[in-house]
Amino acid sequence: MKKSDFYFDLPPELIAQTPIPKRDHSRLMVLDRETGSVEHRFFYDVPEYLQAGDCLVLNDSRVLPARLLGTRSGGGAAELLLLKDLGDHKWECLARPGKKIRPGTRLSFANGELAAEVMEVTEGGNRIVRFEFTGIFLEVLEALGKMPLPPYITEELKEPERYQTVYSRVIGSAAAPTAGLHFTDDLLERIREKGVEICFLTLHVGLGTFRPVKEDDIEDHLMHSEFCTVPEETAERVNKAKAEGHRIVAVGTTSCRTLESFTDDSGILRSGSRWTDIFIYPSYRFRCIDSLITNFHLPESTLIMLVSALAGRENVLNAYSKAIEERYRFFSFGDAMLIR
Repeated sequence: MKKSDFYFDLPPELIAQTPIPKRDHSRLMVLDRETGSVEHRFFYDVPEYLQAGDCLVLNDSRVLPARLLGTRSGGGAAELLLLKDLGDHKWECLARPGKKIRPGTRLSFANGELAAEVMEVTEGGNRIVRFEFTGIFLEVLEALGKMPLPPYITEELKEPERYQTVYSRVIGSAAAPTAGLHFTDDLLERIREKGVEICFLTLHVGLGTFRPVKEDDIEDHLMHSEFCTVPEETAERVNKAKAEGHRIVAVGTTSCRTLESFTDDSGILRSGSRWTDIFIYPSYRFRCIDSLITNFHLPESTLIMLVSALAGRENVLNAYSKAIEERYRFFSFGDAMLIR
């Protein structure tokens, strides 16, 4: 298939820049993947589409406040975006201004509360940086770092916790698993009261999720890798639900990719931890999930390709056309879609 098969014209004013006051009051488009029919609801209506015995799977990764603003030893501003923990206080980072942040450059953040030295430049142009600090690095980062918002969000986030899910627990993502941003504690309790199993896994979202597809033939696209974990308890609950004929509902493309990566050809979900670079696009045969809660995605992105694999390209593009007509808000702080 061609990248252009997933193009649609998105008015820029529909890109949500700020979260709405109440998480679960976002709009919800419900897409029937068999018929292509669409319903317009609100996210707090989600429990109506779940049944006792269903298994709702959430990604509990927590966003690292990985954007650091500081100064260079020779003068001038510096910015780092932490990508990967390499151990021994070393991180692979994006750096700006790239031409002035060379090996040997010293960096200072918050008047020296955190310092760093650039050790080397990777083949892809990222920097390997060693940090110097007192105490626990993640606590220092929580105090000094800023949320690494997606490039299409240009407004400052006044409440950083709104870029975290209410159930976030395992810190390590460079971007939020945004489908989960719509849930509240009360809504999750309503879902439990219906007899729905709520399970957790972890996929640490990398900035590769924003990488555009450059190749015309989508099969030539090189998918980024992300680290994920499926706990034994989650595997047991999912397998039990499937064996009893209940549905597996993934919250977000991250949960979907993890579940599909850890499910074997016989349909059994295995527990464990590893990296995945699974790329899901039309013609993919789903082994685990039955339904998906997700946000609205960029045209020609790997995410809309995944959604199209589940619901059908024509169904998805027709639904997106209706979403634009109905003025749904797109992306991280936007509205949601339930594919059932």
